[in-house]
Amino acid sequence: MGRLFGTDGVRGVAGSDLTARLALDLSVAAAHELGFSRVAGPSGRPRAVVGRDPRASGEFLEAAVVAGLASSGVDVFRLGVIPTPAVAYLTKALDADFGVVLSASHNPAPDNGIKFFARGGRKLPDAVEDRIEGLLEAGRPAELPAAGFGRVVDAQADQERYLDHLLNSLNGDPHRPPLTGLRVVVDCAHGAAYAIAPEALRRAGAEVIAIGVEPDGHNINQGCGSTCLEAVSAAVLAQGADAGIAHDGDADRCLAVDAEGQVVDGDQILAVLATSLKEEGRLAGDTVVVTVMSNLGFRLAMDDAGIHVVETPVGDRYVLEAMLAGHHVLGGEQSGHIILADHATTGDGILTGLHLLAVLARRGVTLAEAVKVMTRYPQVLINVPGDKARASASPEVASAIEAARSELGSTGRILVRPSGTEPKIRVMVEAVDPHQAESVARRVADTIQQAV
Repeated sequence: MGRLFGTDGVRGVAGSDLTARLALDLSVAAAHELGFSRVAGPSGRPRAVVGRDPRASGEFLEAAVVAGLASSGVDVFRLGVIPTPAVAYLTKALDADFGVVLSASHNPAPDNGIKFFARGGRKLPDAVEDRIEGLLEAGRPAELPAAGFGRVVDAQADQERYLDHLLNSLNGDPHRPPLTGLRVVVDCAHGAAYAIAPEALRRAGAEVIAIGVEPDGHNINQGCGSTCLEAVSAAVLAQGADAGIAHDGDADRCLAVDAEGQVVDGDQILAVLATSLKEEGRLAGDTVVVTVMSNLGFRLAMDDAGIHVVETPVGDRYVLEAMLAGHHVLGGEQSGHIILADHATTGDGILTGLHLLAVLARRGVTLAEAVKVMTRYPQVLINVPGDKARASASPEVASAIEAARSELGSTGRILVRPSGTEPKIRVMVEAVDPHQAESVARRVADTIQQAV
């Protein structure tokens, strides 16, 4: 059996790769690894919080997970449909031993996933995931723990605690909501944030037009949200809004569009937040953490602003690891998965959107004006199917990459890396001239294709 856990939990097509039996057995194994590693709570039993996005498959998978946990002696607080970062927050706020999320994030409706948060609301290290897999492979434990069966409590009311947390993070004037005067479109992707995100913006003082807020179990991420920004862009133009915010299915991401409908990506959002935090003296070490995929324009802008950039491999878990190791407070990815460590233990799209808009309100500027802090270099990404080992061993590929670097010089960048999730090699090129970026990327991709 290959490794069950991927880069972000256990994912697959619901009912096929991800069955009710697997969900139940996985939750039993997780209960024994995560729930009985410390002294239990007042009931004598460990506790877990469980949340999900609105996919139809989430209903039977949630039932299986809850059954597995309760049958293993874990008290379960069922949060209902709720964003992934809210589960992370409530894992800590409710003093739970661990949290479980049923979501496939930005993936289409047929997919689903199971993700665990450790005590305190942090993602599991690889070693802990491996131990859970080991228990799963060894077979479901037959004996019940001494504490007996767990109890199941509906805890949807605790979503209000998460909302309070979001609003308290803004630290604005108590007599004037921080987003007063802003007209905002929010696209919730028919996902987990369909109720919470518009409410958070309204309570923060914004005039809100909400789209993507009619989940039916099958339309999550369908032609909307952060994976399809045309919807929020069109709504901003039609409504004469100041800005648009777009989330993915579980709301751990945030992308934006300005008043003219122009896309603002995660790098640009990070640039605005980083410079604002530095001006306020709240950017620890004057450092921001990003991945190797972040735009060259971002790096140059941070250099101009006197902000140090720490670079990690692709993946929010690597960003978080670097942030924890260096005690940094801001990091994220171009995709809009941004971590504000003073307020969250993982990427939180609603939190990010609130803080981005709060910067605009404080400064009295438009989003288009704010993102001028960086110039986004044209970026071309080509995915080449093939064996990464053969590509890395090819002298022709190495020569093509070196020639590309020489041609681009200091005003461009090339990055060639294997995909972490597919049998593909990703070729990314940035340059001031978009035609040069396309030409260089195509030449290197063609060389890789011939080699593999």
